This record gives sequence, structure tokens and C-alpha cells, in this order.
Amino acid sequence: SSEVLKAIENVIQGVIQSLAQKKAPVLTVANRTDWRNIEFKESVGLQMIPGSTTKQIRSDCPQSARRFALMLKILSMIYKMVQSNTYATKRDIYYTDTQLFGSQGIVDQIINDISCMLKIPRRSLHVLSTTKGFVAGNLCYTEEDGTKVNCTCSATAVTVPSNVQGIKNLTSHAKFILIVEKDATFQRLLDDDFFNKVSPCIMITGRGIPDLNTRLLVRKLWDSFQIPIFTLMDADPHGVEIMCVYKYGSVSMSFEAHHLTVPSIKWLGLLPSDLKRLNICKDALIPFTKQDENKLASILRRPYIACQPLWKKELEIMAASKLKAEIQVLTSLSSDFLSRVYLPNKLQFGGWL
Repeated sequence: SSEVLKAIENVIQGVIQSLAQKKAPVLTVANRTDWRNIEFKESVGLQMIPGSTTKQIRSDCPQSARRFALMLKILSMIYKMVQSNTYATKRDIYYTDTQLFGSQGIVDQIINDISCMLKIPRRSLHVLSTTKGFVAGNLCYTEEDGTKVNCTCSATAVTVPSNVQGIKNLTSHAKFILIVEKDATFQRLLDDDFFNKVSPCIMITGRGIPDLNTRLLVRKLWDSFQIPIFTLMDADPHGVEIMCVYKYGSVSMSFEAHHLTVPSIKWLGLLPSDLKRLNICKDALIPFTKQDENKLASILRRPYIACQPLWKKELEIMAASKLKAEIQVLTSLSSDFLSRVYLPNKLQFGGWL
């Protein structure tokens, strides 16, 4: 915590020195969303390059003065929280003054900018993100406050902890981890008692694009158990994008890649080639929108696809057909096809990429 306080004090000292010299104070932040500042490293994923380009948030410029003020405001809140060893979610921060901040999105962006500027992970700033992910299966752990959590015996999923770094005593007999894109599929597998039937496993869903805590938990489980991690996504560009976030990270959080990515993640399904192999009826598939075409074209251009020739092949099948499918399409074969046939066969015969 002393390191965090010192980093904030240095920023404020810079502001005071500028004022003393009758200069307009400026905050310098890395351009987090610029692909030119990102490099791809197979062992880490997308990471920010050292000496990346920066932007200045000036106090004397109408376009950025408000943002400058909001950054100082949030810095002061973080400083107080670190000093008093209290925590707040990004949502809590927004609700301290909704009129001042204007939107939750602005608060989220500023917190990420501050984290990147200070080179300090967000949880060390005592800012927690609201969790939306769920975990179930063969896993027990103790939360930071001493609460013991057993995911094995519950018929309902457990919410991903809001302070993943604080959990300890993780135990599991799981043979693999299954990341499920959507809540509906996750709940279906839970109802079918999937995590006990094939072999013990841990199931996680970020319920769409994963929040920070879900990604941190996937990474923590990988560090703790070093067991295979598979993804079960829709066969569409959006599903592929989500899988890439778990595996290689995202551009906007590339400055934290080392804590968030798991490059060994495998694509289990739903593969575009599975649709033909399983004779899925064309009427059950969904035509691409223009947005899907653009998203897929952008994914195919990304640096990590070059080192995944088998993924590239699947994406090219999708691009050629201009058709996409949700995991639920498997229910057209039988209501429990996913948990009874599809996943067991895939896992037994190595049907992943």
C-alpha cells in the first residue's frame, strides 16, 4: 500500500510543481486502445510495448479539463481507501456523485487509465469490479475473510469472488476446466450434472464478455492446478472474440496481460467444422450480419491468428459459409446432446484445437 500511496503522491507533486511554476498541470497516460502500442507474445498474449505512445490530459484545454478533474477526484478517493484499507467497487465510486461522473463507463475508463498510468494493478488500488461470472464443479477455496466456499456440492453456481487475489487454500480433483460463453448453456450443463458425469471438472462462465474477476479466476485456477482449459463458445465471430479475450487478453487491458491471460486455452467447440460433421440442418443456422462480417475480418487480421493455423481454417469455413450457430443448435439433434454426446466425445477423442 505504501507503494500505491507514493505513486499517487508523485502525481500530485507534479501537479503542484506545475502550478508553482505557473504552468497548466498535465497528466500523461498511455494510449491503451491503440494497436500500435500492442505486441503479441505467444507466452503472454497481447501486451503493451515499453515506451508506448502517450496522450496528455491537460487542465487548460476545454476538451480534457473535465477528465483531468475527474482523474484527480478518483485519485483522491483511491488514496483515502488505500490509507484506511477499505475497498469499493467501480459502481460504488460512480454512485458517490452520479451527476459529476455522468456515466459508469467514464468511471471505468478513468480507473483503467489511472491503473495504467501508475503501473499498479487495479485491485492494488482497492477498486473491485462488480462480478457477473459464475463458477461450479470440483473446487473448494477460502475467501479473504475466512469464508469457506465449496462449489462441488451446490446444485446452483457460486458467484466468482470479487477479490480473486485474496482467495486461498484452493483444492480440486478436477481433470479439466470448461469455460462456457453463455449463462443459459452453463445452467443447462449444471442441470445435467455434467461436472460429475464425465470426470470431475470446474465450469466457469463470464456470461458473455468476461469481467476482470472471471478472467483473474481462470488465471488463478491455471496457476494453481495446471490442468487443461477448454472453451465452449457459439460458432460465431462474437464467441471467437470472447475466447480470444480469455486466451490472449484484450487491447484495453494489455498493460495487465501477465495477470489475466492463459495462452494454453483450447477451443473445444462449437467449431464451424462441427456443423457439417454433425449434419446440422441449414435452417437451424443464422445468416451473418454486416457486423459479423466486419468482426470476423478484424479477428482474421489479428497477430495471434497467424500462429493458430487450425483456428484460421475454422474461421475461414465460417467466413465462406456466412452462417453462424449458437450452442443451443445442438438441441435440434436431441435435448441432452451437448452433455450426453457432444462434450464427452470431444473430451475423449481430443476434438479440440
